[in-house]
Amino acid sequence: MATGVSDEHGGPCGDGSNEVDCNEAVRQLYRYLDGELNDVRRVQISVHLDECGWCGEAAEFEAELRMVVANRCKDRVPEALKDRVAAALRAEATRQDAALDGSAPGGSSTGGSDALG
Repeated sequence: MATGVSDEHGGPCGDGSNEVDCNEAVRQLYRYLDGELNDVRRVQISVHLDECGWCGEAAEFEAELRMVVANRCKDRVPEALKDRVAAALRAEATRQDAALDGSAPGGSSTGGSDALG
């Protein structure tokens, strides 16, 4: 429980009425941002972030950083690779259909395709 005394960032943190101190808020920050906390804990962390300027700024920074990373780190998949994967998936589906029908190529239901080859 918060005590209203100076915390790790050197400033006063609330009046002690919140159930979350700065250490706990920072420790739970990523779970909070990921939506992994139960409703009660999410509200407690949210109240702390609203009341504590330092922790609130840290949370805003982390949320903005995640958005920047998500927007900048989108890999482009080459069309040739997409085509090879699609061909391999079609070949596997054909092989599985043939195995279910008992008419697998070469008389074996375990024969594979080398479409990624």
